[in-house]
Amino acid sequence: MPAFAVVRVRGHAKIQWSAVETMTRLKLTRVNHCVVLPMTATTYGMLHRVKDYVTWGELGHEALARLLHQRGEVVGGGRLTDAFVKENSKYTSILSFAKALEAGEAKLTDVKGLKPVVRLPPPRHGYESTRRAYIDGGSLGYRGKEMEKLVNRMLEKPKEAK
Repeated sequence: MPAFAVVRVRGHAKIQWSAVETMTRLKLTRVNHCVVLPMTATTYGMLHRVKDYVTWGELGHEALARLLHQRGEVVGGGRLTDAFVKENSKYTSILSFAKALEAGEAKLTDVKGLKPVVRLPPPRHGYESTRRAYIDGGSLGYRGKEMEKLVNRMLEKPKEAK
Protein backbone atom coordinates (compact mmCIF):
# COMPACT_ATOMS: atom_id res chain seq x y z
CA MET A 1 0.00 0.00 0.00
CA PRO A 2 1.55 3.29 -1.09
CA ALA A 3 1.88 6.37 1.07
CA PHE A 4 -0.34 9.36 0.48
CA ALA A 5 0.40 12.97 1.33
CA VAL A 6 -2.60 14.83 2.74
CA VAL A 7 -2.65 18.64 2.93
CA ARG A 8 -5.32 20.71 4.64
CA VAL A 9 -6.53 23.43 2.26
CA ARG A 10 -9.44 25.10 4.05
CA GLY A 11 -9.62 26.79 7.43
CA HIS A 12 -11.87 26.20 10.41
CA ALA A 13 -14.90 28.35 9.63
CA LYS A 14 -18.24 26.64 8.94
CA ILE A 15 -16.95 23.06 9.15
CA GLN A 16 -19.13 20.14 10.20
CA TRP A 17 -18.34 18.68 13.61
CA SER A 18 -17.56 15.24 12.16
CA ALA A 19 -15.03 16.74 9.76
CA VAL A 20 -13.36 18.70 12.57
CA GLU A 21 -13.07 15.51 14.63
CA THR A 22 -11.66 13.55 11.68
CA MET A 23 -9.10 16.23 10.82
CA THR A 24 -8.01 16.31 14.46
CA ARG A 25 -7.44 12.56 14.35
CA LEU A 26 -5.49 12.97 11.10
CA LYS A 27 -3.41 15.68 12.88
CA LEU A 28 -4.48 18.28 10.31
CA THR A 29 -5.28 21.12 12.71
CA ARG A 30 -4.19 24.06 10.55
CA VAL A 31 -4.17 25.12 6.92
CA ASN A 32 -1.12 23.90 4.91
CA HIS A 33 -0.29 21.16 7.40
CA CYS A 34 0.71 17.92 5.69
CA VAL A 35 0.75 14.33 6.92
CA VAL A 36 1.96 11.18 5.17
CA LEU A 37 -0.40 8.24 5.63
CA PRO A 38 -0.62 4.68 4.34
CA MET A 39 -3.69 4.11 2.18
CA THR A 40 -5.81 1.68 4.16
CA ALA A 41 -9.58 1.27 4.24
CA THR A 42 -9.73 3.30 7.46
CA THR A 43 -7.64 6.11 6.01
CA TYR A 44 -9.73 6.15 2.85
CA GLY A 45 -12.92 6.47 4.90
CA MET A 46 -11.46 9.35 6.88
CA LEU A 47 -10.32 11.13 3.72
CA HIS A 48 -13.74 10.67 2.16
CA ARG A 49 -15.28 12.39 5.19
CA VAL A 50 -12.96 15.43 4.91
CA LYS A 51 -12.69 15.57 1.11
CA ASP A 52 -14.20 19.08 1.08
CA TYR A 53 -11.37 20.48 3.23
CA VAL A 54 -8.19 18.63 2.18
CA THR A 55 -6.36 17.42 -0.90
CA TRP A 56 -4.35 14.21 -1.17
CA GLY A 57 -2.40 12.06 -3.58
CA GLU A 58 0.63 9.85 -4.06
CA LEU A 59 4.17 11.15 -3.67
CA GLY A 60 7.21 9.45 -5.15
CA HIS A 61 10.21 8.74 -2.94
CA GLU A 62 12.17 11.69 -4.35
CA ALA A 63 9.37 14.15 -3.54
CA LEU A 64 8.94 12.57 -0.10
CA ALA A 65 12.67 12.87 0.56
CA ARG A 66 12.65 16.52 -0.54
CA LEU A 67 9.62 17.23 1.65
CA LEU A 68 11.21 15.62 4.71
CA HIS A 69 14.63 17.16 4.08
CA GLN A 70 13.35 20.72 3.61
CA ARG A 71 10.43 20.83 6.05
CA GLY A 72 10.68 17.79 8.35
CA GLU A 73 11.05 18.72 12.02
CA VAL A 74 12.23 16.82 15.05
CA VAL A 75 11.10 17.23 18.63
CA GLY A 76 13.03 20.15 20.07
CA GLY A 77 12.74 22.34 16.98
CA GLY A 78 15.55 21.12 14.74
CA ARG A 79 15.43 20.08 11.09
CA LEU A 80 15.45 16.46 10.01
CA THR A 81 18.88 15.33 8.80
CA ASP A 82 20.41 12.11 7.50
CA ALA A 83 22.40 11.79 10.73
CA PHE A 84 19.22 12.05 12.82
CA VAL A 85 17.46 9.40 10.72
CA LYS A 86 20.45 7.06 10.98
CA GLU A 87 20.71 7.54 14.73
CA ASN A 88 17.00 7.17 15.54
CA SER A 89 15.83 4.48 13.12
CA LYS A 90 16.98 1.49 11.12
CA TYR A 91 17.27 3.61 7.95
CA THR A 92 20.57 5.08 6.79
CA SER A 93 19.30 8.29 5.22
CA ILE A 94 16.23 10.37 4.47
CA LEU A 95 16.15 8.92 0.94
CA SER A 96 16.12 5.30 2.15
CA PHE A 97 13.40 6.22 4.67
CA ALA A 98 11.38 7.91 1.88
CA LYS A 99 11.68 4.79 -0.31
CA ALA A 100 10.35 2.67 2.56
CA LEU A 101 7.49 5.16 3.09
CA GLU A 102 6.58 5.02 -0.60
CA ALA A 103 6.58 1.22 -0.57
CA GLY A 104 4.35 1.17 2.51
CA GLU A 105 7.02 -0.54 4.62
CA ALA A 106 7.48 2.39 7.04
CA LYS A 107 5.56 5.07 8.88
CA LEU A 108 6.68 8.49 10.09
CA THR A 109 6.65 7.11 13.63
CA ASP A 110 9.49 4.71 12.73
CA VAL A 111 11.94 7.59 13.21
CA LYS A 112 11.84 8.36 16.92
CA GLY A 113 11.56 12.07 17.57
CA LEU A 114 10.21 13.01 14.12
CA LYS A 115 7.11 15.19 14.27
CA PRO A 116 4.17 13.57 12.42
CA VAL A 117 3.04 16.84 10.82
CA VAL A 118 4.97 18.75 8.16
CA ARG A 119 4.20 22.47 8.22
CA LEU A 120 4.27 23.89 4.71
CA PRO A 121 4.05 27.43 3.34
CA PRO A 122 1.24 28.26 0.91
CA PRO A 123 1.89 27.17 -2.70
CA ARG A 124 3.48 29.63 -5.10
CA HIS A 125 0.73 31.31 -7.13
CA GLY A 126 -1.86 30.06 -4.62
CA TYR A 127 -4.41 27.28 -4.70
CA GLU A 128 -6.64 26.87 -7.75
CA SER A 129 -9.89 27.22 -5.79
CA THR A 130 -10.53 26.28 -2.19
CA ARG A 131 -14.21 25.54 -2.79
CA ARG A 132 -14.16 23.20 -5.81
CA ALA A 133 -12.96 19.67 -6.34
CA TYR A 134 -9.68 19.05 -8.14
CA ILE A 135 -11.43 17.33 -11.05
CA ASP A 136 -13.57 20.46 -11.48
CA GLY A 137 -10.58 22.82 -11.58
CA GLY A 138 -10.29 23.39 -7.84
CA SER A 139 -7.93 22.22 -5.12
CA LEU A 140 -9.94 19.79 -3.01
CA GLY A 141 -10.06 16.02 -3.01
CA TYR A 142 -7.95 13.35 -4.66
CA ARG A 143 -5.16 14.50 -7.01
CA GLY A 144 -3.26 11.31 -7.72
CA LYS A 145 0.28 11.86 -9.01
CA GLU A 146 -0.44 15.58 -9.44
CA MET A 147 0.14 15.93 -5.70
CA GLU A 148 3.87 16.13 -6.43
CA LYS A 149 3.33 19.35 -8.39
CA LEU A 150 1.47 20.94 -5.49
CA VAL A 151 4.11 19.91 -2.96
CA ASN A 152 6.87 21.22 -5.26
CA ARG A 153 5.05 24.56 -5.51
CA MET A 154 4.86 24.65 -1.73
CA LEU A 155 8.57 23.90 -1.37
CA GLU A 156 9.76 26.46 -3.94
CA LYS A 157 11.78 29.32 -2.60
CA PRO A 158 10.31 32.75 -3.41
CA LYS A 159 12.32 34.84 -5.82
CA GLU A 160 14.13 37.76 -4.25
CA ALA A 161 12.69 41.21 -4.87
CA LYS A 162 14.94 43.79 -6.49
